Amino acid sequence: MISVRGARPARARLAALGAYAPERVVTNAELASRVDTSDEWIVTRTGIRERRFAAAGETAGDMAVAAAEAVLASAGVTASQIDMVIVPTGTPDAMFPSTAALVADRIGAHDAAAYDLSAACSGFVYGLAQAAALVEGGMARSVLVIGSEVLSRVTDQTDRGTCILFADGAGGALVTADEGGTATGFLGFDLGADGSGGDDLVLPASGDREAVPGGPVPASGCIRMDGPAVFRFATRIMVETTERLLAALGLGIGDIDLVVAHQANSRIIDHAAERLAIPRERIFNTLERYGNTSSASIPMALAEARDAGRLRAGDLLLLVGFGGGLTWGSTVVRYEPLGAEVPA
Repeated sequence: MISVRGARPARARLAALGAYAPERVVTNAELASRVDTSDEWIVTRTGIRERRFAAAGETAGDMAVAAAEAVLASAGVTASQIDMVIVPTGTPDAMFPSTAALVADRIGAHDAAAYDLSAACSGFVYGLAQAAALVEGGMARSVLVIGSEVLSRVTDQTDRGTCILFADGAGGALVTADEGGTATGFLGFDLGADGSGGDDLVLPASGDREAVPGGPVPASGCIRMDGPAVFRFATRIMVETTERLLAALGLGIGDIDLVVAHQANSRIIDHAAERLAIPRERIFNTLERYGNTSSASIPMALAEARDAGRLRAGDLLLLVGFGGGLTWGSTVVRYEPLGAEVPA
């Protein structure tokens, strides 16, 4: 990617969506066969009935490639037109090279810059913020943001507190420069982090803080979560970030056509809906079928909403992410697909 300063700024446009879900379906009944739980217990506490697990040998990069190709097909653009590939993920194929670099190569975006982004479940909104900034700063014309996770491999499948939640999948979006100067684009973002709660949701094996003394092997390879602490944070921050952003934009919930939040737990979303007075018909959830796919959850839900006819060109969206870090991110954006876009 070559960037020349001084290029005319353009409005960043949410131009296309795409997603990929692995074939293997894992039901609550399957989980109940190995941990002390039941379908009723899981559904009551989370809203999840089933989730998808990646096939043996299927990686975050593999799923990101499938989602990226779906985005490109929907947009009617070629990989050679992409300037940047950003992959928010907590489960990269390797610490380096970046999964994004591998994805860019495999889809044929050979001139694109590429990097991974680590913001856990807020990663997709963080990625959109960076894509919008790159486009509106004149550094890129087309940016792919693809959230992809294989959380099943870093979840202790005997731990009832986490195995019922986390799953695998990928989803993404294309952010482009508006050529006609008429796009509404991204109206604003609210991003933040509170590292004092970092240990409330952590994957120790992804770094060297808990490496075994004298050796390179990390001490723990699975997610650790303080469920009550994360729940308290999520219920609070989803309301606060939404209120801050809407107030800054001079908008109300009535101005929003569709709300898509990180798919973590139905009780978190229900709490926010009640506090913010969001009509149920303006919220789109996929928790029942896909569980918590972290950085992939919002784009997967967006693509499904589009395919189900719940998301239409011109709709004003509120997207809200929250999760490990502890991080949060929200944005208000108008969905302005390219003319060639069709459901993948």
